[in-house]
Amino acid sequence: MIQLAFYGFSALTLLGAIAVLVTRNVLYAAFFLLLTLLGVAGLFVLASADFLAVAQIMIYVGGVLVLVIFGVMLTHKAEPAAAVNSQTANRVPSLNRTGATLAGFAIATSLFVALYTLLARANFPLLNEPVGWQSTIQTIGKQLMTEYVVPFEIAGVLLLAALVGATYLAARNQTTN
Repeated sequence: MIQLAFYGFSALTLLGAIAVLVTRNVLYAAFFLLLTLLGVAGLFVLASADFLAVAQIMIYVGGVLVLVIFGVMLTHKAEPAAAVNSQTANRVPSLNRTGATLAGFAIATSLFVALYTLLARANFPLLNEPVGWQSTIQTIGKQLMTEYVVPFEIAGVLLLAALVGATYLAARNQTTN
């Protein structure tokens, strides 16, 4: 049953990612990205990384993707008929497009083969251990507040400095206008 869920989430992720690459409509690509991100969140759940799954849904699906969809919907304008006709006159010859497609396919295939070879030869000691269906939130919380407290605080100070700097720059631009 778990393998069936894994293959289902993997198929959802891969098909959504391929649809993002293939579609020409940006709004449809954003919706296919939603499917891809939900599939990745499902894979995180199956890997017992429940904190990452919730973070994936809340940050990427809930925040970034909604921002992209609103941005597309607010800025999308229909092209006039004259612009569409001028674009068809300036098309790239099909030979160059075919060569570029073949070059892209060759590069993607070589990257896939290299990464597959690397993963096939790697030794993952965690794969030999049984899957623990425990929550990772307590472990992450303990490590953030004990072992990684200094980097956690440094990241917080850097984010605060970035927020103060952005506020200062935005306020300065408003007073000059």
